[in-house]
Amino acid sequence: MGEHPDSALVRRGCTAFSQGDLETVSTMMTADAVHHVPGDNAMSGHHKGRDACLDLYRTMFEETAGTMRVDLETVMCDGRGHAMAVHRLRAERGNRGIDMKTGNFFTIVGGKITDIDECVEDIDAFDAFWGT
Repeated sequence: MGEHPDSALVRRGCTAFSQGDLETVSTMMTADAVHHVPGDNAMSGHHKGRDACLDLYRTMFEETAGTMRVDLETVMCDGRGHAMAVHRLRAERGNRGIDMKTGNFFTIVGGKITDIDECVEDIDAFDAFWGT
């Protein structure tokens, strides 16, 4: 039995993201996709539209001088258009570092990502890392 298509999509997206391949990531998202980033920091908010999501990702890579890594640990799906990815986020930004578990809850429609809800292990550390 093979991997469910929703899990495979998320796995491919996480791999592309980790490699900084935002062109591939963009092909996996709908034009109106939204990425919800938690907390009260410079990255927080509801990034609405594929272009806004890609701008967020570019900013994250720039702010961490390319040190940001997302190591995928597992992907789970419900077979009804939802998938969860658990990863380890590691990055450096100025004199700060971050190393924590994070997760994304994906909504998938027609084989494309329409919504990403991000969760983090330690919201205070996440806020401190990204600053305001």
